Amino acid sequence: MNPRQEVARRRTFAIISHPDAGKTTLTEKLLLFAGAIQIAGSVKARKASRHAASDWMEIEKQRGISVASSVMQMDYRDCVINLLDTPGHQDFSEDTYRVLTAVDAALMVIDAANGVEPQTIRLLQVCRARNTPIITFINKLDREVREPLDLLSEIEGHLGMDAVPFSWPVGMGRHFGGVFDLRHDHMRVFRPGAERHRDDEETVAGLDHPALAARFGDAWRKAHEEIELINGAVPAFEREAFLAGRQTPVFFGSAINNFGVREVLDALVEQAPPPGPRMALQREVRPEEPRFTGMVFKVQANMDPAHRDRVAFVRVSSGRFERGMRLKVARTGKEIRPNNVVSFLSQRREIVDEAWAGDIIGIPNHGMLQLGDVLTEGETLTFTGLPFFAPELFQSVEVRDPLRTKQLRTGLTQLGEEGAIQVFRPDIAGGALLLGAVGALQFEVVAQRLKTEYGVDARMAPSRYSLARWVTSKDPVALRKFMAANAANMAHDVVDAPAFLATSTAQLRIAMERNPEIEFHAMREHAGHFFSG
Repeated sequence: MNPRQEVARRRTFAIISHPDAGKTTLTEKLLLFAGAIQIAGSVKARKASRHAASDWMEIEKQRGISVASSVMQMDYRDCVINLLDTPGHQDFSEDTYRVLTAVDAALMVIDAANGVEPQTIRLLQVCRARNTPIITFINKLDREVREPLDLLSEIEGHLGMDAVPFSWPVGMGRHFGGVFDLRHDHMRVFRPGAERHRDDEETVAGLDHPALAARFGDAWRKAHEEIELINGAVPAFEREAFLAGRQTPVFFGSAINNFGVREVLDALVEQAPPPGPRMALQREVRPEEPRFTGMVFKVQANMDPAHRDRVAFVRVSSGRFERGMRLKVARTGKEIRPNNVVSFLSQRREIVDEAWAGDIIGIPNHGMLQLGDVLTEGETLTFTGLPFFAPELFQSVEVRDPLRTKQLRTGLTQLGEEGAIQVFRPDIAGGALLLGAVGALQFEVVAQRLKTEYGVDARMAPSRYSLARWVTSKDPVALRKFMAANAANMAHDVVDAPAFLATSTAQLRIAMERNPEIEFHAMREHAGHFFSG
């Protein structure tokens, strides 16, 4: 096997969007067009009730939303595609931010009726900070939507980069006739059809083909004028500008009708970058290096409730993974020899014999691996960039049945370690465990998961705290004194980092003014790095 060739075949990207833009539907259809599934809403030949293949939690099926990132691997055109479907809901943004550290590109889905929405803007800011290349898919053209020129202008305004259309819509809603492929100079005619994709797509060649005006009337004449306008006004696509985050290719379509999906898949193969180098504190790690390195960017408990399993999702950064190889956990120095490593098609798993840089592999374990852990063949490396944000919402949690207290602590420890919620143990003895969240829906999800996955009926109540800051100091004695003097407001999180819990911004401000030797941090990284705020 040639490492350079294997790396060059990989494409690893995340799908990002505002809730309800059609992200999970597009994920399904990408799987459909790649041949990974045969019918949208199912995994090959499964007879179970059909939910989205990428939504596996009970609450996701009930609510029709994605609340956890899911990973899918598929082959297409001699490329190995690692696709990560992220939660659109802002209450689960931390999970999405961590997933974005594991990808080389992003596919942004925009609802053509609503344009660029607030949550999408936040995710774009994360992508921009990392110079992540972005491909844009404007969805739902089969409905009454906004003018495409307005959408293009809005994308450019929010992204701060040139939007370069690769296709252009002809009509919308019930008058939607299809899209004109600007790079191949033909129109693809729209035909609705949701569950399977056809290979008999109708195309009409040439921007000035007389059949187009005759068949699509005013919709075609308007599209023709807009195409001539953008041909003169929009800069030519340059791949280097795209890779540097200065341009985004734009596609129009209707994911639910399988329309425009293949073009996006082709663009990911042709334009998205293969895996690149990753920066560790110690050095730059290059993907074609012979020795294996990988980082845990996500931990998921109970993907298979029958086995109470815990899977660490690892992005391979360099080298070749081989089943049963000896790996060192850099944080602990311990050695593991994983034999049951898996790749994913959502819940469906396949045992992995080998993997290369860019691939996402799952290592089942019982708590040995944590978010941010680096696995190597012996070298000690630390990758940074995996964020945890100080929560702004708090609830205390107790178990209704005291005999289930152990199960409650086990469940919260595991859910805390996977990043689903932040769990704080008050320093005052006997205090109820505290849950910290970025968004209120996290509490609802955790309560349901405690019940369905751990058999715990938890009772949650509002907490008096309204914000938290992790605390550190260059003077260990000063830190101990501060913690002792403020014991009623101190707690430790799942990695035992101390945090000051405040009931108001005024209380926090006073604590900061009175204790200049203490640093208060609004964000921490898995590697023990803190960011003040």
